[in-house]
Amino acid sequence: MSTAPQTTPSAAGGCPISAELLPPNMRKHVDPAAPAPLRMMAAKSLVPLAPADMLCALFMLTFDPDEGVRETASKTAAALTDRFSAGLRDENVPAPVLGWFLPLLRAKDAYAEMLVLNPTTPDEAVAEIARDCSPKIAEIIGQNQLRVLRHENIIRNLCTNPNASPALLDNVCDFAVRSGVALADVPQMQAARVRVFGPQAAAAPPDPGPTAEEILKELQEVAAATGKPEAEGEGEAAPIPEAKKLSLTQRIMKMSIAQKIKLATLGNKEARSFLIRDTNKLVCTAVIRSPRITEGEVLNSASNKAVNEEVLRIIYNSREFTKSYKIKMALLKNPRLPLSVGMKFLNTLRENDLKDLSRDKNVPAALQGVAKKMVEKKNEPKKEEK
Repeated sequence: MSTAPQTTPSAAGGCPISAELLPPNMRKHVDPAAPAPLRMMAAKSLVPLAPADMLCALFMLTFDPDEGVRETASKTAAALTDRFSAGLRDENVPAPVLGWFLPLLRAKDAYAEMLVLNPTTPDEAVAEIARDCSPKIAEIIGQNQLRVLRHENIIRNLCTNPNASPALLDNVCDFAVRSGVALADVPQMQAARVRVFGPQAAAAPPDPGPTAEEILKELQEVAAATGKPEAEGEGEAAPIPEAKKLSLTQRIMKMSIAQKIKLATLGNKEARSFLIRDTNKLVCTAVIRSPRITEGEVLNSASNKAVNEEVLRIIYNSREFTKSYKIKMALLKNPRLPLSVGMKFLNTLRENDLKDLSRDKNVPAALQGVAKKMVEKKNEPKKEEK
């Protein structure tokens, strides 16, 4: 379920995000067809936009046909003020925007920290600054285990960063080695392999298990053999024969954590269906954050009462996911949804659905009680009229 909006005619040429992200009355400020003074106002951050919207507008204006507008937008972004900095931590800001801002603001630790901690910021951008960022930012990058395993260049670049402490690099490399990462070109990783597995590991590394590429190829071969190639849309995937499913399950269990994360990020729907049930939090988190995940998969996870708590948190905190009314309803029926989040969602329901929830025995009692009170309150004026 991609979070990056598609380009529309109202976006500047080549811009990977759409002007439709902005409030309707503000889109003229990024429209190449609008008068240059209107666009320049936004490039100077002189229009009343929310922080997240301002970041998107400045990014879009770097694709403007007018060189002056492009340069002004870039200068404004590089000198970003605290007034708009809250947008840097907003997970719903498109990845290309955050990825553009990170190198610009890499020298400002407070801003770089927000961007590095934002899970939507692309791994590639984090890897780029990992080679020369400050000790503080290096520490934050190294502590993000999912990023470290998902994008190997983060480790490579951290290991060349003169500001990264030896203790940090030892910890990052030891964790990566235990998780199945093998980088023969990184001396620190080779040293970590010896520390973790002993001197003999330098000559004969332990079997890392199946790779993501091998498992994905097997899944694709099974789909081709059934005559029903899997589509990455909302349709059903081709069913896998039980014997092959058992074999694949056993092979996936033998995969290293790093390879599972790679498969979760780049694999197909069938691969994600195996991995969303993984007991390792990093693996199932990689599944729900996969850029290829579909709305149907998110709906299944939102309905799953045994889903990992972190996966559920990512779903209910995502504006992109909760735009779907079905996903919102599924979350409300999940007993693991925090009451405070459920109450927020109740206010957005249609009256009939609110009534159904107030009578649904599967809905958590506390949430059901709140729904009942809301229904009663809505019916009060009608009783008085009678």
